[in-house]
Amino acid sequence: MLVLGSMPGVKSLQEQRYYANDRNYMWRILYALSGRVPDEGYEDRLAYAASIGVGMWDMINSCVRPGSLDMNIRDAVPNDLVGLVQAYPSLRALVFNGTKSFATYQKHFKNHPDLAGLELLRMPSTSPIPTPAMRTLEDRLAEWIRLKPYLRGSAGL
Repeated sequence: MLVLGSMPGVKSLQEQRYYANDRNYMWRILYALSGRVPDEGYEDRLAYAASIGVGMWDMINSCVRPGSLDMNIRDAVPNDLVGLVQAYPSLRALVFNGTKSFATYQKHFKNHPDLAGLELLRMPSTSPIPTPAMRTLEDRLAEWIRLKPYLRGSAGL
């Protein structure tokens, strides 16, 4: 599966690492799906994600955005999602990390025939910013648990 964020936040861009903000729930959620505690090292985290069949990318290649909030994104240019999917034909699912990621997909790729066979899973954002429905890690994990059947080594594969 491919987890698609919108655009990395400031800290992630500075460090050139996915989900570099320690407050973001992504790494805790991915590890919790296997009943594990996140590794400390970034390279170990990437290796773990790959070992369970999870890739990470962003829907947006470039944009104008002061700060890290998705609601401030302007002039978004999408990544070449079709090209990536064609390069990895074993992909089964696209997982959208938050509303902006899914909205970008809908705007640019909704009816693209090369993406028609993929499962589309819209998930709540792993951002630490609370919403009325998603206030804690546990709230988010209760939704992200739906990914378990897609993980390599799970009962679903």
